[in-house]
Amino acid sequence: MKLIDRPRYTSRILPFIDKPVIKVLTGQRRVGKSYVMMQLMNHIRETDQEANIVYINMEMEDFAHIKSNIELNKYLEDKWIDDKPNYFFIDEVQEVTSFERTLRSLLAKGTCDIYCTGSNANMLSGELATHLSGRYVAFHIHSLNYQEFLLFHSLENSIESLVKYLKYGGMPFLANIGLQEDIPFEYLRNVYSTILLKDVIARENIRNVSFLENLVSYLSNNIGALFSASNISKYLKSQRVDISPQLTINYLKALANAFFVHKVLRSEIGGLKIFEIGEKYYFEDIGLRNAVIGFNQRADLHKLLENVVYLHLIHQGFTVYIGKLGNREIDFMGERNGAKVYVQACLTLMHEDTIAREFGNLREIDDNYPKYVVTFNDPILGNNHGGILQKNLIDFLMTEL
Repeated sequence: MKLIDRPRYTSRILPFIDKPVIKVLTGQRRVGKSYVMMQLMNHIRETDQEANIVYINMEMEDFAHIKSNIELNKYLEDKWIDDKPNYFFIDEVQEVTSFERTLRSLLAKGTCDIYCTGSNANMLSGELATHLSGRYVAFHIHSLNYQEFLLFHSLENSIESLVKYLKYGGMPFLANIGLQEDIPFEYLRNVYSTILLKDVIARENIRNVSFLENLVSYLSNNIGALFSASNISKYLKSQRVDISPQLTINYLKALANAFFVHKVLRSEIGGLKIFEIGEKYYFEDIGLRNAVIGFNQRADLHKLLENVVYLHLIHQGFTVYIGKLGNREIDFMGERNGAKVYVQACLTLMHEDTIAREFGNLREIDDNYPKYVVTFNDPILGNNHGGILQKNLIDFLMTEL
């Protein structure tokens, strides 16, 4: 299968080759972590023909016998070559119980250069943080951004291509299936089921699967809405589903741990306060969201627009918050290396009150960082509004911030 380079990730990882730290690639299942890993292996082979590369993919039946660090140690014991540089790559390492013990031993002995992928955030806050603190560097791999989507599917940049991105999302393997009619959704529904089964239900010991699926549907229908566990519980009770707020919180955390959704907190603009209630949730891949509840362009366009604006920010390395300025709200405040960007996302600026609200909120921010109002496909109202840039979504997604 042809590998399409994703330099946004490989360029960040390559400088760490042969450095004595474990390289950890995290992200939702099926976003392309394995293929980024393969690109790294190809680079190593091209630069050093003597390299001895050991590769394990825990999703393959060939390695099903490796259940814990004990079996992993036994498998690896005769794989190293003394007079050659050794490299160890393992996919979905969280499937191996106590894997961190093996990695720690290999790293301490200097046996090999280590790379692994994982599909659960607990890897970083649990297993690795406990046993390998300060001895690994993590890289979060995302589904395709819009520019990568065009490349993978050999599409021209156009409104038609943008709508396809909003409909099918950025799962890389769709490039091998095509985007004809509803065929992609058959694949996406299978990916969704795998994520829920392996990375949420099994890993987090979820018992009420029906409630979990209802919660995903609720999130799908309420992209960009302020959430509270009690409000969700009240809604579910209205549907004759009696679930406690704490269980709701636990299930939301389980979905976020699998990188299926992203929890976005509110932050005070110009201050240090982070609000722990009233967060929002956005999907890692909008194609998966559409596979769950269907794609309705007319009804869902404003939600999908907001979701992909959020994704564009995190794809470029921003930590994103919902901005709070008194009684005003800024859709997104991104922070990266001490710099900030502010973005308002709305479907259209066809009404004067919408223009006043979207630009007015941004004008209240007293700093000189970039500020954008992003719409779907409006006429541009001039290039600049008191330092605030208006962009259509198709142009914003092609912009390096």
